[in-house]
This record gives sequence, structure tokens and C-alpha cells, in this order.
Amino acid sequence: MKDAVNYEVHREVILITLNRPKANAIDAKTSHELGDAFIKFRDDNNLRVAIITGAGDRFFCGGWDLKAASEGEAVDADFGPGGFAGLTELWDLNKPVIAAVNGLAVGGGFELALAADIIIASSNAEFFVPEATLGIIPDSGGVLRLPRRLPKSVAMDMLMTGRRMGVEEAKHYGLVNRICSQDDLINQSLEWALQISKSAPLSLAAIKSVIRSTEIMDLEEAYELMRSGEIEAYQKMLHSEDAKEGPIAFSEKRPPKWKGK
Repeated sequence: MKDAVNYEVHREVILITLNRPKANAIDAKTSHELGDAFIKFRDDNNLRVAIITGAGDRFFCGGWDLKAASEGEAVDADFGPGGFAGLTELWDLNKPVIAAVNGLAVGGGFELALAADIIIASSNAEFFVPEATLGIIPDSGGVLRLPRRLPKSVAMDMLMTGRRMGVEEAKHYGLVNRICSQDDLINQSLEWALQISKSAPLSLAAIKSVIRSTEIMDLEEAYELMRSGEIEAYQKMLHSEDAKEGPIAFSEKRPPKWKGK
């Protein structure tokens, strides 16, 4: 049997592939395996950006494995330290993640994509959260993240009816950053990830940390928190060698040599 979670490294980028035919659905064991992959990414200083995708050309991820559920896996089972799918509650991951959505992103699969920073989708991608029609709610991020990423009325529609959102509509609302062909999805994602990896790693960490810490505040409160010295990643970036290296490299007309410290 093939591993449910595979990964390969392309320079500073790790490509994580969920491989559970037919629907790439996630049970607790697979969720732990995904968590291990994302924690490996978090802790490896040589890795700058992660891409999460699904095997095949129909399903990015079918969400929670309902076969496992029917066999007794509880809805509140232990899905690992990163929450469902290893990413939805991995709060200390201050590195960029791209979701390369290669087809249907269903329920927890959509929640996995929402937990990424950027979504690149194939032209056949669709997004939906059918949990309410199954007697539960998408509590691995769907009910929390969707109203922050979409107009509230659109999010409520999706959450309450389970309707499918096509890729063009998702792009219209800014949920998807780019649409490309199925054949070009991984190449486009790698190209984008390698472009991100040229930025200073401490700057990327500071961006994620500041946004996560302030996104529900009004602007004045957000400024106060950012300037307070309490956001560790921001302070680390401000006082880093890389913060000095960037302007020097610019003035010397050469690429910066980031040290991440």
C-alpha cells in the first residue's frame, strides 16, 4: 500500500501530497501523518514554503473519512497537534503554505485549503462544506474562516446549504489567487513558492504572525499591539541581521543573502 502522505523537496519548497484514493479523505491516522509533514516543514530551517495538494485529478480532499466515521471514529477524535489535516490548528507555523487544489475540496478538504495562505486551483476545482446536511458543522475552520474570507451572506449560504462554489466564483471573491490547467497546477504552484522563497524568512514569519495576531482588531488596536513589542516574530525580524542585509544588498545591486537570524 502506498503511503497516505508523500512529500518531496524542491530546493526550499516541500510538496506534500495527500494520496488516499478515491477521494483523498482523511481519517485520524492520516491527519497525524499530515501533521508530521507540516511539523517537519515548520522545524526545518532549510524549507521556506510548503505546497499541499491531492493525488489524482478529481479530488483535492474529500474531507473527513466518513467510512472511518461509520466504523466508530468520533467526530472529536484526536486528529493530532495541528488539528484536522495537520494544518487547521497549527498556530505556530509562521511559514507560507500554498494549497494546490486539483479538484473537489469537500468539507474538511475545503477547511484544509482555507488554512493555507494562498490557493491555486485547477479549472475543475469546486469548494463546498456539506456538514450541515450531515447533521454536523465544519468546525475545523469552515464555520470560522469562511465568514472572514467571503462576504458574510455568501459564507452563510455555503455553510447552511452545502452548495458548491465553482472556481470562477471563488476567484471572483478572492478566495482563489490563480486558476490554471490541471496539467500545469504543480508547476505553477512551485513557481509561485520559489518566488516567495526569495523573500526574507523572518519577514515572512513576521507577516503571518502580525496578521494572525491583529486580524480581528480595529486598525488602532492593531497598531498598538504591533508596536508593543509583544509579537515575537515581528521583534525578531526588526532586530535581525537580515533586516540590515536587505538594504545593503539593494544598494550594492546584488541578491540578498538571508541568514534567518
